[in-house]
Amino acid sequence: MIVSLGDLLLDVIVRLEQPLAEDADADAVTRLGPGGQAANVAAWIAELGGRSRFVGKLADDEAGLAARRGLERYGVEVCGPVVEGRTGTVVSLVSEDGSRTMASDRGVSPDLRAAELDPAWLVGCTLLHLPGYSLLRSPIDEAALRAAELAPRVSVDLSSWSAIRDFGPERFRERLAALRPDVVFANEEEERILGGPLDCETWILKLGPGGARFGDVELPALAAEVIDTTGAGDALAAGYLVGGPELALEAAARCVAVLGAMP
Repeated sequence: MIVSLGDLLLDVIVRLEQPLAEDADADAVTRLGPGGQAANVAAWIAELGGRSRFVGKLADDEAGLAARRGLERYGVEVCGPVVEGRTGTVVSLVSEDGSRTMASDRGVSPDLRAAELDPAWLVGCTLLHLPGYSLLRSPIDEAALRAAELAPRVSVDLSSWSAIRDFGPERFRERLAALRPDVVFANEEEERILGGPLDCETWILKLGPGGARFGDVELPALAAEVIDTTGAGDALAAGYLVGGPELALEAAARCVAVLGAMP
């Protein structure tokens, strides 16, 4: 059982069919569904044959109900306090070459507190996966660190170079060193701003179209028609946690070939 702690949001994917221009219309294809990095990883784990559980704070609005039902349809067990509030939304603008720009509103997700964490949500957990977003905001960071104490193994995805910059790279590096994750996923910008790899069991560097480096072994990306790169890193992380490097690259190739971050 892999437990992923963090955000369950609504994803709005907008694939542009022509460049945006001020005061003008642009044709686009859109997709609406569940999202958030922790939820994406949980969905891909289930899709790839693993058992997954999502833990996070959930709002009681219609968007939250839709996001929860959407994630459960993938076979993910969803746990967490349901509170009055607003479900967050991520809007991804995808250009014609598949690259994307994101605007994120996390709603109630970062408000998960350590006192709200039910130890039963970690029962049977073989590994806890923490997006960096769950370690870079309070009070969810306290809940994430408490969950890590209850898990036999921990993986971390660094998530966002800009979020690390705003938090403080040295401060974040100290937090990760104290957490001592077994596996860390990073892209080149995240690795650079952190000041290089941590001393951990496995450091995985995501190289985009160049593939990925798994410790000392670098493997090329699988051939794929790139529609949308949103969530490719989440799919890669899920694939690695379920089945190792080969499944990681297969999942990433599947992800970029469709619109949206979910399977």
